[in-house]
Amino acid sequence: MAFFRTLSLLSRNRSRTVQPSNLSNSVRWLQTQTSSDLDLHSQLRELIPEQQERLKKLKSEHGKVQLGNITVDMVLGGMRGMTGLLWETSLLDPDEGIRFRGLSIPECQKLLPAAKPGGEPLPEGLLWLLLTGKVPSKEQVDSLSNELRERASVPDYVFKTIDSLPESAHPMTQFAAGVMALQGERKSTPILVLVPDFTTRTHVMQVESEFQKAYEKGIHKSKYWEPTYEDSLSLIARVPVVASYVYRRIYKDGKIIPLDNTLDYGANFSHMLGFDSPQMQELMRLYVTIHSDHEGGNVSAHTGHLVASALSDPYLSFAAALNGLAGPLHGLANQEVLLWIKSVVDECGENMTTDQLKEYVWKTLNSGKVVPGFGHGVLRKTDPRYTCQREFALKHLPDDPLFQLVVSKLYEVVPPILTELGKVKNPWPNVDAHSGVLLNYYGLTEARYFTVLFGVSRSIGICSQLIWDRALGLPLERPKSVTMDWLENHCKKVASS
Repeated sequence: MAFFRTLSLLSRNRSRTVQPSNLSNSVRWLQTQTSSDLDLHSQLRELIPEQQERLKKLKSEHGKVQLGNITVDMVLGGMRGMTGLLWETSLLDPDEGIRFRGLSIPECQKLLPAAKPGGEPLPEGLLWLLLTGKVPSKEQVDSLSNELRERASVPDYVFKTIDSLPESAHPMTQFAAGVMALQGERKSTPILVLVPDFTTRTHVMQVESEFQKAYEKGIHKSKYWEPTYEDSLSLIARVPVVASYVYRRIYKDGKIIPLDNTLDYGANFSHMLGFDSPQMQELMRLYVTIHSDHEGGNVSAHTGHLVASALSDPYLSFAAALNGLAGPLHGLANQEVLLWIKSVVDECGENMTTDQLKEYVWKTLNSGKVVPGFGHGVLRKTDPRYTCQREFALKHLPDDPLFQLVVSKLYEVVPPILTELGKVKNPWPNVDAHSGVLLNYYGLTEARYFTVLFGVSRSIGICSQLIWDRALGLPLERPKSVTMDWLENHCKKVASS
């Protein structure tokens, strides 16, 4: 193992953790750890060959083992219940909830490094865990924080792209456009055409994507993961800058707040949005961590994986994922919950009775809408992400009126009604039921923006898996589709036999 560490260190063009500007901090770390220990890329160079061999063994020895039977219900029901994706970074259990590399959310809160003792986990620590499967030390997390800050420079043309949109455009539209722009800049370059006295101008793309540049030059597929890693780390570093620009442009008269080189990922995001209270920074660390990944079957994760399977670069793949996240049945519920709760308060008052709340819930359901923040496609219990946010609220804002409504009255009223309805397998609150109330308490009251926060968080999970997609050589995704005629004829054959 020491040999591979040395080899991977020598193969790097530069050390990301021991730059001259960071030397004073790095000296004390290197007393006990080598730069290879602190460098995430070097850690992956050691891990990937082991996992590649593991995948080969699974294919060769167990490739024909059946995982279940596909039913017509599954085909017609959005592929619910089908096991059809490899997703290494997290696993969602219907009863236990999400586990990041085997660790539950409470375990992550306990084991991952925090900015201060007893604080919420740093998102950089979760990124390290998702990529390596190992709980990082505080020194490794600090090293990764430094690297992300170094990568966080956003070209000016990205902001110009966002500025070309009307301010009234939805924040997710502006955010997705900014992410697309991160992929490259289009410049005018004169081109001489071989016709006498005739010249013209064309547009040449100056690509930022390291993967696209490497692919066009020619790179062996076994090395795809390395430029993907470069793009992914840069994308993760830059999305808070782009997202905060969108927020300040729409809601704060375009007064932009630059990145602070002394702050960690979550605290910096809070700072660039304009919120510098220690509690809001802690909330943002928790928010980004728990929203980062939720296995591969949800719309945003699956979309990112699907687009990337065609060897689209991480910028294009993540932008596609954001467009899926923007749907009201997925991430947009992040905004819909707070808007719905405020509509309840507007109609019934803060001191509403249980009967008034029940009536409003039935009114929502009878209008053909869902009660946002309740139910989940996989979970069959209260979402652990909801629970940890509830614990944060009990600690920091126990008397907030909106929190009281979420914690007591809605939790008491909504699940029995959804159970009575008979169509909901999980009537319990999910992650979206709580996050808006916390953000609203600390002053981030613009509900239309909430899904952008979700998008920033999801970059960590989607990009982590994308690196492993390329490292393991996962193929182009191409499931088989059938027509209703085919299904009807197949069912007739089964019945007759």
